[in-house]
Amino acid sequence: MSTGHILLLGAIAGGTIFLGLPMARLQALGPAARAGLSALATGILLFLLWDVLSGAVSPIEHRLEVRHWGSFAGYAALGLGGFALGLMSLVYYAEWMKKRSNRRSTTLVGPGAAATDEFRQRGWIEGLTPGMQLALLIAVGIGVHNFGEGLAIGQAATAGQVSLAVTLIVGFSLHNATEGFGICGPMSGEGTRPSWGFLALLGAIGGAPTFFGTVLGQAWSSEAMTVVFFAVAAGSILYVVQELFAVNRKHGHPTLVMWLVLAGLVLGFATDFVVEASGL
Repeated sequence: MSTGHILLLGAIAGGTIFLGLPMARLQALGPAARAGLSALATGILLFLLWDVLSGAVSPIEHRLEVRHWGSFAGYAALGLGGFALGLMSLVYYAEWMKKRSNRRSTTLVGPGAAATDEFRQRGWIEGLTPGMQLALLIAVGIGVHNFGEGLAIGQAATAGQVSLAVTLIVGFSLHNATEGFGICGPMSGEGTRPSWGFLALLGAIGGAPTFFGTVLGQAWSSEAMTVVFFAVAAGSILYVVQELFAVNRKHGHPTLVMWLVLAGLVLGFATDFVVEASGL
């Protein structure tokens, strides 16, 4: 299979994330359905947290098993640093946004043209609803994760393991289709109907890195880089998961929420088993 075909299939694997995004446009959803979608997104992201942590920790454990102490220390530092970067960067960003929003609210002089001018000075992210901001953070975390998946595809193709690369593409295509539900969950949960343009942006942020990872993976193979990207993704997804748990508690419906969290976990593992089958 040619390089062009591998890159095309890598783009398709990332593009399947768009399949679940139109769910965010549905308006005829009651409170229970909104709570269910938010919980389903939480379950999918819990699986992704386990998935990316496994991808980051596995190379570190391997160096421990073979007693390569220096390499183990280096990889462990990369993993810890990446995880801290992914987690704490979002924590500090959220705090910065909160302080900036509070300053804006105290300086609005309303009503009329002055208030309108103040509103126009706000950044576009500040103008998003909380659910849309959370969806954007989810897309970023998934994008970093998908970049690591793209690296796996590209590196398999470079090593001449075309059948493995194709199997990974099929598995990641199914897997990424579920990630669209994870992105739209917070918006559906709060009843926001995003524009098609915003959904396209979220899809590009979450899905395009699969293609770019495939390109880079074919040109350059680096296990250390894979550890860093998976660790950063794990940290960012952990932050988003704890935010979604807070949203789910506000919705109520505790029994329904936990069943749908479980369903999201099962769905994530089910699609991952397709990828694991490549090792048979």
